[in-house]
Amino acid sequence: MAEGIIEIDDGSFDAEILQSDKPVLVDFWAPWCGPCKAIGPVIEELATEYGDKVKFAKCNVDDNPATPSKYGIRAIPTLIFFKEGNVVDQITGMVAKAKLEETLSGIVQTVAIPEYSSLPPSESDKKGPR
Repeated sequence: MAEGIIEIDDGSFDAEILQSDKPVLVDFWAPWCGPCKAIGPVIEELATEYGDKVKFAKCNVDDNPATPSKYGIRAIPTLIFFKEGNVVDQITGMVAKAKLEETLSGIVQTVAIPEYSSLPPSESDKKGPR
């Protein structure tokens, strides 16, 4: 497994993905899948570029059938983007790196900043819309 990408299974999925503090990209793949092999290096590049902001994981669908079934995966590769335990986007099949970067950037930019999200509303917030 490439640096910055974790291998997950049906047993570790909830802890590693749904409870992650970071947004997560999960690559559902199989060793016999040609398009999966083709997109692998792209995922590795993205893990290097976005690894500080996004967690990257791979799930072998042959060895772990429960998780793909739970998410309705019928074709691979399927990339599912999670944030705060929820699916926020899904891409099936080969896709250009630029499209993946666009999706990741959008997900990263919408992550709430904890120290600001817990502040009480300001006086202007309390007055409502003008």
